[in-house]
Amino acid sequence: MSFLIVACSLNPESRSLALARQAEKFFLSADADVDFMNLRENPLPFCDGDSVYAKQEVVSAAERVQKADGILVSVPIYNYDANAAAKNLIELSGKGWEDKVVGFLCAAGGHSSYMSIMSLANSLMLDFRCIVLPRFVYVTGESFEEKNLTDPEIEKRIQELTTQLIKVTLALKTI
Repeated sequence: MSFLIVACSLNPESRSLALARQAEKFFLSADADVDFMNLRENPLPFCDGDSVYAKQEVVSAAERVQKADGILVSVPIYNYDANAAAKNLIELSGKGWEDKVVGFLCAAGGHSSYMSIMSLANSLMLDFRCIVLPRFVYVTGESFEEKNLTDPEIEKRIQELTTQLIKVTLALKTI
């Protein structure tokens, strides 16, 4: 089984990147095969629904999504929704998401947007028949000092999420 962590923030001070790196540690401690895609370091062109799919960076990203059995999306929440880079990746890699188990790590500015990931989750479920984990991690700035995660409760929840992603992916893979 292989897993993909996608860090979707393009911000150099990204808190969602810190969440993704923490999850990576838990995957590695579980001896999981994990790939880490940082969209800031692997920029993608905007989806035009046409010629962009042939670009090497798009082909590479789509292959990484396709190869993964389970995907953990670490995303900043802007204006009550996942950021545009996350949605762009999904548009560019489309069918590669089919039948994947997906979990979410969300970094937001305030507590009011905790349901904001649902539009993206619904899209993945309906368009690509993804199994979306009902447990997701939603974090605000209170859990950080600068861009470092300092809240042990959040670390525990990230570990629970990675464990659940491995468990559910393995269970579905053996069917």
